[in-house]
Amino acid sequence: MHIAEGFLPPAHAVAWGVASAPFVVHGARSLVREVREHPESTLLMGASGAFTFVLSALKLPSVTGSCSHPTGTGLGAILFRPPVMAVLGTITLLFQALLLAHGGLTTLGANVFSMAVVGPWAGYGVYRLLRRYDVPLMVTVFCGAFVADLSTYCVTSVQLALAFPDPGSGFWGALGKFGSIFAVTQIPLAVSEGLLTVLVMRMLVQSSKGELTRLGVLVTSAAGRKTAKSSDSAEAVAR
Repeated sequence: MHIAEGFLPPAHAVAWGVASAPFVVHGARSLVREVREHPESTLLMGASGAFTFVLSALKLPSVTGSCSHPTGTGLGAILFRPPVMAVLGTITLLFQALLLAHGGLTTLGANVFSMAVVGPWAGYGVYRLLRRYDVPLMVTVFCGAFVADLSTYCVTSVQLALAFPDPGSGFWGALGKFGSIFAVTQIPLAVSEGLLTVLVMRMLVQSSKGELTRLGVLVTSAAGRKTAKSSDSAEAVAR
């Protein structure tokens, strides 16, 4: 969900920018480390960013001051972890604001927080949780992409409700109105994005099996799963 240029009050725009900044800075460090240590991953990382750019550029009108669209952040979060996706998502949103008048510079922080921070972390969290219980890969990919998309709309609803509370029922009344309107368009979009992400992952399994194994997406044995989980825990501490 891209909140339009100038739609948020200045104080809200600044606050969301400040809230997003640490995630983007941390993500930039993670991205540089990934490219430096594994330069062969650059092509797949670029493809993940392009996937996000194309899907999130498919704008559908929604409530005043915003729009509905797929986000495409679930794929990158699953492949490269949410910190890297925070940077790729920020770059996507910046280019869309400058080139497509989609979103805006004053609302960039709010859009980054919802689409490039909360969405990837929520989707990745669901993906990792299901993987721990040996749920089939494609089911976890669908659920991760679905949650990444839907959680973005939930955060945008909160952002708009905070900025424009209902005169009678306040924040909660506004949240109910924004959320119910978004849900009409966003739930079908989240399902569609989940299915599309599964198709892309199937193609990657066929064409980039070695890279997906290195990234921990593909695990070939029970022993491998234990190793991958230990590796994920060590990587999380390191990052």
